[in-house]
Amino acid sequence: MDKRTFTNRIVVLDTETTGLNPQEGHRIIEIGCVEMLNRRLTGNRFHVYINPDKIIDDGAIAVHGITNKFLEDKSRFKDIFADFIAFIQGAELVIHNAPFDIGFINHEFSQLENFGKTVADYCAVFDTLGFARKKHPGQRNSLDALCKRYGIDNSHRDLHGALLDAQILADVFLLMTGGQSSLLDENLAATEVETNNININYLSTNRPALTIIRCNDVELKAHQQCLEAIEKAAGACLWNSNHTPN
Repeated sequence: MDKRTFTNRIVVLDTETTGLNPQEGHRIIEIGCVEMLNRRLTGNRFHVYINPDKIIDDGAIAVHGITNKFLEDKSRFKDIFADFIAFIQGAELVIHNAPFDIGFINHEFSQLENFGKTVADYCAVFDTLGFARKKHPGQRNSLDALCKRYGIDNSHRDLHGALLDAQILADVFLLMTGGQSSLLDENLAATEVETNNININYLSTNRPALTIIRCNDVELKAHQQCLEAIEKAAGACLWNSNHTPN
């Protein structure tokens, strides 16, 4: 298991492009980002379509379904890059096959007049594809394959889309790197309490006994399946009754 400690703010990012190689003049046509704080999705996102001023390859359209006609009235990269940088700055970018997306973003930066910066000037980058290849050597590690391995439903993904793929990758990333941080830690971090203003309400010792509702066999089976899925994804689950400690 990778012991890396991630920054508190993570931005999961994906792009769609006109083709495969920016050195051949291909451009970004969609950027999708979702934000996580303390390994929890915040609901904040950045999503834009971009007019590339370049004909999209037929092969690329077959992958993402975005056409030049759809992009005719969309902004150029130079019009959205300041908002994009404001969203990603200071975060750790999580990207599947990061060299591809970073190569395109840096190429877009290079087309800006008097800019001269790269993604590395704003963010650290974590490549989930490279991580998956180390964690699951000799296996398929595409985003679809990882969804299947970690039990993530991606049945709604008929075509690639930057925002959809970023949302799916966020789920994959959390499972692949150990799940979410504890609820207790998040609540303590998110709430500042002044101890001299705390009012403590003690429970009465004369309260009635709590009602115990026991689960049935169907619920027990579903619970066990859930624990086994967690163990398969994370490598261990201490609550799994079938788990044998090392």
